[in-house]
Amino acid sequence: MNFRLIFVMDLLDGVVVHAKKGERDKYEPIHLFSSIVSSSDPARVIEEIKPVEVYIADLNRLMGTGSNKGIIKEIRNRNRNRKTRITVEYGIKKMDDLKEAVEAGIADSIILGTETATMELIDEASKNDIFNDVRVSVSVDLFNKEVQTSDKRMKIDPLLLIKELNEYPVGDVIVLELDRVGTKSGIDFDFFARAVECSERDILCGGGVRNCEDVHKMEEIGVKGALVATAVHDSAIPVSLLRL
Repeated sequence: MNFRLIFVMDLLDGVVVHAKKGERDKYEPIHLFSSIVSSSDPARVIEEIKPVEVYIADLNRLMGTGSNKGIIKEIRNRNRNRKTRITVEYGIKKMDDLKEAVEAGIADSIILGTETATMELIDEASKNDIFNDVRVSVSVDLFNKEVQTSDKRMKIDPLLLIKELNEYPVGDVIVLELDRVGTKSGIDFDFFARAVECSERDILCGGGVRNCEDVHKMEEIGVKGALVATAVHDSAIPVSLLRL
């Protein structure tokens, strides 16, 4: 299967938490929910899952309450031999944030998410040599199909925004439905089929993935990968599918 299953770890105050509907004040340590890991320590979770790809969201950075940079860098250093590919959502708001993340060497791929980034930043970054140093992808963060952003240029129909991103040399486009995260409420396949039609980049799905059947349906409509956590922790998606 060429479909990418990307394991998600949400870090808050140094531990992995179970994310649900973007309600970050209610997130709890993942071991209280998971049927496959016994710890919420990030390094131990990675060691138990052994994923080919991992997406790490630094929630403290996103919330403006600190940073988990040291922990993420340690994870990257520990997993170089295993060649786990690491993508990081670092709450980037400006070029200095992006440069900091790149210079710290914390990831193979850095996310510019609409929740914190702007179209101006995407434009500026795309004209900078930094795109030669690291893969930069964009996350279109949605809640009830509305783009979560403070940038007026991005407050448009999400499909129009996805189409506009064709003008920039970004890597993947992640369509992250925050209201579906942690809920296993399913995928809006019609919406994702239209997103695939709009985009010249690989579309990745985040939020709502229930099981392997959802994965196969997404693959059929042209989605290239999915961010998964809840369906892995409750064993609806076997851990073996995330490994080499």
